[in-house]
Amino acid sequence: MNDVTASTQKKPDAKRAADRIDLAPAPEAAIEGSGCHGGKDKMVEAAKKAGKSDILDQYAADYPAKENAQGPHDQPQSMCPAFGSLRVGLRMRRTATILSGSACCVYGLTFTSHFYGARRSVGYVPFSSETLVTGKLFEDIKEAVEQMADPEKYDTIVVTNLCVPTASGVPLRLLPDAINGVRIIGIDVPGFGIPTHAEAKDVLAGAMLKYAREEAEQGPVAAPKERADKPSVTLLGEMFPADPVGIGHMLEPLGLAAGPVVPTREWRELYTALDGAVVAAIHPFYTASVREFEAAGRKVVGSAPVGCDGTAAWLESIGQATGASADQIAAAQNAILPAIKGALGAMPINGRITVSGYEGSELLVARLLIESGADVPYVGTACPQTKWSDVDRAWLEAKGVRVNYRASLEEDIAAVEEFGPDLSIGTTPVVQHAKAKAIPALYFTNLISARPLMGPAGAGSLAQVVNAAMANKERFDRMTEFFEGVGEGHSTGIWEDTPTDRPKFKARYAAQNAAAAKAAEAIGS
Repeated sequence: MNDVTASTQKKPDAKRAADRIDLAPAPEAAIEGSGCHGGKDKMVEAAKKAGKSDILDQYAADYPAKENAQGPHDQPQSMCPAFGSLRVGLRMRRTATILSGSACCVYGLTFTSHFYGARRSVGYVPFSSETLVTGKLFEDIKEAVEQMADPEKYDTIVVTNLCVPTASGVPLRLLPDAINGVRIIGIDVPGFGIPTHAEAKDVLAGAMLKYAREEAEQGPVAAPKERADKPSVTLLGEMFPADPVGIGHMLEPLGLAAGPVVPTREWRELYTALDGAVVAAIHPFYTASVREFEAAGRKVVGSAPVGCDGTAAWLESIGQATGASADQIAAAQNAILPAIKGALGAMPINGRITVSGYEGSELLVARLLIESGADVPYVGTACPQTKWSDVDRAWLEAKGVRVNYRASLEEDIAAVEEFGPDLSIGTTPVVQHAKAKAIPALYFTNLISARPLMGPAGAGSLAQVVNAAMANKERFDRMTEFFEGVGEGHSTGIWEDTPTDRPKFKARYAAQNAAAAKAAEAIGS
């Protein structure tokens, strides 16, 4: 990444250079074989030659990227996508996880998972060039699964191929469907095939739904611990724990109940999710999961009950999908909309806000901000455009908002430069850039996603944190004045002799490091 400026003085607006170093061509010897550091194109080529074409083609269809865009494998702008699927597995009861990938990747993934509160171990099957080439790695994975398949401890074991095993063609599809009654699910989650960690959640959720659907088609399955006495609405996409409860109250006048949230917390909830009367795609990018719900004959409704307009439209869509009468739909709307209007009116937001993130709920947050009174000129999401977000996109665009799917870091930062917001909501580097320019900023994942968004609770909760952040503008100005003259980038600090920047040396050194890494970890060498 480029060094973030330490000085917060205003400078003439200019298009921000991409956060990338143009590397000199590596020696042919380093490229040959193409290892973990070989780059996206080399990894994709190797994976297709190794028999992974069908999987990569499906990922390209499910999670389309912008033309010529680079995913997290080559230029990380979000975390490794495998963190998303790993998180789903680690949050499920009686589910074990085994990773197969480079040791550095596994270390980073497990560290991040435990940082986010995982309380269980992660299995790891190491490999070498020899075990990759000879097929011994697959046998090692199969042996590890057999050793872990204890039905007293686990319902399911999830085995995940990271970049190198995927590119080497390690065939997880050849693992048994079950061992000792323990389900075995193998997935490939390469950084060169899945653009974001949010979409990797869908990879595992979709694989689990497929397995559960096929089980249900073959005969009786385990009953849920708690069975609703009315038809349920399956909620697709992670959300704050209070939101499903609030949604349940909204659905009561329609004669409906809130069903499981997918990704689920235990296996038997998957059967209940598939048995829902309708599926609410709260997060609109769960393409593989939607495919399984539709295969089970379920209707899918987009958007979510955020703000007054969003809640009214969503309740109408859910009601129509489940055959509710016009009177029932009106009763549901009349029961909740006054409370939402009251919450919005009690906690107004006055200010210009740019929104960006990689969680998939960015459009919903923007809708709620606008109904709270904020001026939101830009919404960027790292996730793709799907028909399940069309309602939200159309509503935002009608309000004059620029909606940017598959937004890059550079585009999100350019929006901060262009619109000069009173508050920037975004990913860590966007927040860092905004604060360096004395603009208050909030990290989307920890400070926005970690609170309710639906119903009256969502309106009040979001306004509270947003208004508190915008009130810090004076403090940022004081800090700017205090640190005036400390330099920026390579010259940050107080110097007798200001250091000289040497970009050519940096580029040459980076190229040497990249070439050495490729030579040390070549696939098949």
